[in-house]
Amino acid sequence: MSKYKFVPYSIPEKSADEMVKDSKEFYQWIDGRRSVRDFSDKPVPKEVLENIVMAASTAPSGAHKQPWTFCLVSSSEIKTKIRAAAEKEEKENYDGRMSDRWLKELAPLGTNDVKEFLETAPWLIVVFKRAYEIEDGEKRNNYYVNESVGIACGFLITAIYNAGLVTLTHTPSPMNFLAKVLNRPENERAFLLLPVGYPEKGATVPDLDRKSLKKVAEYYT
Repeated sequence: MSKYKFVPYSIPEKSADEMVKDSKEFYQWIDGRRSVRDFSDKPVPKEVLENIVMAASTAPSGAHKQPWTFCLVSSSEIKTKIRAAAEKEEKENYDGRMSDRWLKELAPLGTNDVKEFLETAPWLIVVFKRAYEIEDGEKRNNYYVNESVGIACGFLITAIYNAGLVTLTHTPSPMNFLAKVLNRPENERAFLLLPVGYPEKGATVPDLDRKSLKKVAEYYT
């Protein structure tokens, strides 16, 4: 027996022409999204971040466990701690952990171990995956955790762009320091760190080409 009450569901039906038009317009809009490293410190209302997080939380998840926690950080003190810890790990990465091939692939993007944006951006969103829950003193597993949280992060990035803001998917490795700095419980593991805000005036991004449809899709008809 399901614990959920099932209710009718429907969405407005579109004609083939409407679907082609709307899907093309969405693609053209989202194609303007870019990862940005140059942030303004202009404030962003907390309500905007809350709406973005709630949009991300509409993502599907294994057994509807919603195995994620979004930590919203605006404290200058905490952002400074996060930057210091992240740069420590990144320096070790650039100075030896990363392979020569990896460093060569990163070189055209101009990245390095200096992560000024972690302090400049008005907000940081630290996404944690919840490996399990403790309910009534009992450990209960969550399911498809990485997949579920990954999908939610896709929603999150789209919602940030929709709000007129920019972000960067930052994945310092290892990320254990984030749980320590934010005093997160044992069942949570850091998954992704995203600075969120307005682009700095004069911000630039690499002039990249995205793969064509032919290179990302295969047809089986």
